Amino acid sequence: MKKTIQLYTLAIITALSISSCEEGDKVVDGIFEDVTRGAILRTVNVITDEIPIGTTDSSFSVEAEIQDQEKGNLVQAVEVWVAFLDRSVADGATDFTTEEALATTLDPSTFTTGEFGLPRFTYAITLPELVAALPISNDNVDGSDRFTIRFELVLKDGRRFSSADNTGTLTGSFFSSPFLYSATIVCPPKPPTPGVWTVNMTDSYGDGWQTDTGSGGAGITITLDDGTVLEIGMCSPYGGAAGTFLGESDCTPNDGSTGSGTITIPSGTQSADWFFPGDRYGEIGFEIVTPNGNVVGGYQGVEAGPIAIDFCKD
Repeated sequence: MKKTIQLYTLAIITALSISSCEEGDKVVDGIFEDVTRGAILRTVNVITDEIPIGTTDSSFSVEAEIQDQEKGNLVQAVEVWVAFLDRSVADGATDFTTEEALATTLDPSTFTTGEFGLPRFTYAITLPELVAALPISNDNVDGSDRFTIRFELVLKDGRRFSSADNTGTLTGSFFSSPFLYSATIVCPPKPPTPGVWTVNMTDSYGDGWQTDTGSGGAGITITLDDGTVLEIGMCSPYGGAAGTFLGESDCTPNDGSTGSGTITIPSGTQSADWFFPGDRYGEIGFEIVTPNGNVVGGYQGVEAGPIAIDFCKD
């Protein structure tokens, strides 16, 4: 008898659930009948978003895919808007940052069909093309400056969709549809300037450097292409001195808070790799100055690892 009651109860619950789902489907269908759908531009692959300065064929490049309710057929055109952000402007100098300008309009009839049956395209724009689209010249572009590239979908009914229409869902990992990208100007590596390089060093606590140990530790190392390893660092009053290399203490004397040391890079050197061993207590700072007097690298509060050299300024 107990089993019969349980089966009867289960049958009632199941019937109610089916009835509830059917009613819910009707409500949902009624809502979506009145929904006007738009379109998104999904990022398939950012091919390159760094533009080396000094080369005419360097470019920003991205592969993207159009998605809409009719498999991309709602989109009439894709506009490409670009702008320039001057991040290397010196104090008192002119800021060449620009407003957006229309670089080109893409025709979806030229797109290919991707693996999901949706229109795909690869778009590339070179540095000369970016400059030509904006009220700037090549002389205004320097290392660390940035271009923005924004796509805008123009639908056949006149509606437009771009980054301003995005939600967290669209920009997340599933849809990956930011519409807006940036391309940073970088300088390709080149042989370092031969001569005396200066490293100005600081310690905010005032007791010299403690890098990879609490008692001093290693200094900054500079490895040349011929295998020569140079090292520089502030002396520490503790057991080991930062800058000690192969058992020889050649650290830079200091007042505990500041000190400047030098290394010499010989003529004919093709590369010099700089490496910072660490900052045990978060107190270390430094700047690297070329023989030309230009600051090309610095550190404050960054983890151990290779030191990025700004080749545009060397």
